[in-house]
Amino acid sequence: MLADGSDGANQQATSEGFVANIKYLIVGVLFGIVFVKAEIVSWFRIQEMFRLDSFHMYGVIGSAVVTGLVSIQLIKRFGIKTLSGEQVHIVDKAFNKGQIYGGVLFGIGWAITGACPGPLFAQIGSGYLVVIITLLSAIGGTWTYGLLRSRLPH
Repeated sequence: MLADGSDGANQQATSEGFVANIKYLIVGVLFGIVFVKAEIVSWFRIQEMFRLDSFHMYGVIGSAVVTGLVSIQLIKRFGIKTLSGEQVHIVDKAFNKGQIYGGVLFGIGWAITGACPGPLFAQIGSGYLVVIITLLSAIGGTWTYGLLRSRLPH
């Protein structure tokens, strides 16, 4: 028993949880640095993409899609497991018309703001603090979707 009346187990669990998750923080920071160095978070690069003025972003997105396709096929073919030894289950998703509406809305927001959810944090970390408005808008949009989900086309 500690002086404050607790047994200290909760404090230890919180500390162990942070240490166990530090790897995600490190990977996230490194991923953000790559985004900044590759100019993926550049508003100007994103606008070039939407105006069809440059191949840069299409090359980045295309290589990510190909990497994802190859990775999923390798996981399925060789039965690759997670680092903790768990089997990876990739569930097929059914297509529905709501994905079209959501994709169009996402694309419009991306074109207007010059940011999608991934680069938002890298942009803020790079000092573009006005992007906090975009982040708050994304959070608000997610909250609104959760609130209206039952009434939207799925």
